[in-house]
Amino acid sequence: MEGTKPVNKKLAAALSGGAVLVLALSGCSSDNSNKKLDSWAKQVCDAVQPQAKKIEQANAAIQKQTSDNSSPSDVQKTDSQAFQDMSDAYKAIGDAVDKAGAPPVDGGKTKQQNAVKELDNISTSYAGLKKQIDKLDTSDQGKFAEGLKGIAGDLEKLGQNGSDALKNLEEGDVGKAMAKQESCKSASPSPSPSAS
Repeated sequence: MEGTKPVNKKLAAALSGGAVLVLALSGCSSDNSNKKLDSWAKQVCDAVQPQAKKIEQANAAIQKQTSDNSSPSDVQKTDSQAFQDMSDAYKAIGDAVDKAGAPPVDGGKTKQQNAVKELDNISTSYAGLKKQIDKLDTSDQGKFAEGLKGIAGDLEKLGQNGSDALKNLEEGDVGKAMAKQESCKSASPSPSPSAS
């Protein structure tokens, strides 16, 4: 019988792929200073940093749960809380990008609106995953593992779908301005240990 361990590892691997999404705040720093853009980037990066930490901690909690011999109910509790935290963090990042206004670049308004919409969608998706995991039957390890497999699949899709508007927001001058911000540099996650 397949236990929850291999499936939860798959979940952790899918999760770490999705979390990196929002933290792809890197780029080559450039010296041609644009004070308005730098100020916009600082506002966003400062707001993103605590949320990035929250996402990393949620990730770490799921990773840790895969390394123990955890019971299905422990896995359910940890994963449920992690999905809630991620949902809250992505929502807060979306709110921060919304509050910062459009970056002062060509098409900035559209880029900003698309990124906010995408972040809100990611937040909603994590809230949906929390509902899914809360409904799983922990008394039957086989059924629980089967349910986790479905969640891991949804999570992988979420990781693949969720980054176009963010990449778009962070390209060009906006990405360069963000890369210069101390809080964005420290928001980039350390690569998670491989969970294969």
